[in-house]
Amino acid sequence: MQKELTNKKRVSPYVSAFIGALITLVGGFFLTYNYVQGQKEKAYDYMASTFYDGQYVENLNVNIVEKEEEKEEIKPTEFTGEVRNDYIGYLTIPKINLTKGFLDYRSTENNVDKNILVVSGSNYPDTKKGNFIIAGHSGTGWNSFFNDLYKLESGDKVYISYQNKKYEYEITNIYTQPKTGKIAIYRDYDKTTLTLITCTNNDSTTQTVYIAELINVEE
Repeated sequence: MQKELTNKKRVSPYVSAFIGALITLVGGFFLTYNYVQGQKEKAYDYMASTFYDGQYVENLNVNIVEKEEEKEEIKPTEFTGEVRNDYIGYLTIPKINLTKGFLDYRSTENNVDKNILVVSGSNYPDTKKGNFIIAGHSGTGWNSFFNDLYKLESGDKVYISYQNKKYEYEITNIYTQPKTGKIAIYRDYDKTTLTLITCTNNDSTTQTVYIAELINVEE
């Protein structure tokens, strides 16, 4: 009787080998997955940083692509007063739960490594038929304020709070541009627009441009 009980409790060596192999396989999968994910995040951060690195940030050259017919030239917003280093307005995008302040484009804090960047040469929202241009980091770093922009679609709403007014925009066009040091902006020059620029999600060779048109202004 004792011999029979012992035989019943003994586990087949084949079963033991199978269980051991399964545990090793599962453990290896998770180790590999974590390594791949870590490398992916590093690569994405590198991709974002190279887009905004060095001279490119300081000399961001926005190449405006004109429509065929002649349009009245819209001059960049100019200031003669003291440079402010606090937020002068806010960008809000409800779909991705983003609210972020922006600064005077002349401020030393107007930098993608610290904030979203108001591109020099663009127009603030109160300029009729002007174009307000903002660039921002994507990636996994603390300053990747535009990381979720890729979730936006035509028809989504974007808001700018500036000078005690709330400007409501609707996205009308989304397209990519190669990283050549220049960004072509395709927009309707009869409309007041907002342009958002960031690295393309999972693509190290292009940046994505989001064009939004003004549809309403609230006091």
